[in-house]
Amino acid sequence: MKLFVVMVISIMCAAINGMPPINRDYNSRCRCAQLESRIIPPDNLRSIKVVPEGPHCPETEIIAGLANGAKVCLNPRSSWVKRLVQFVLQKQKQV
Repeated sequence: MKLFVVMVISIMCAAINGMPPINRDYNSRCRCAQLESRIIPPDNLRSIKVVPEGPHCPETEIIAGLANGAKVCLNPRSSWVKRLVQFVLQKQKQV
């Protein structure tokens, strides 16, 4: 009986340690339901977050924080978004 209890506890600990972290940044599905392709003026952009594809979503997601506090999902296939991401990545390498 003790062996059974020890095995059950061991299996539960292994399962919990193997689970992905659950916090406010973790999501089990894509964050972007609607994509924006229109150009956003640089003065309105405050931040860019690139979420790579993974088990949560098969597509790379690009989330822009705007000056008014809103967040907009950008279409990663738009030419201006591709240039924006390259620019941001180059700036990060320089820092």
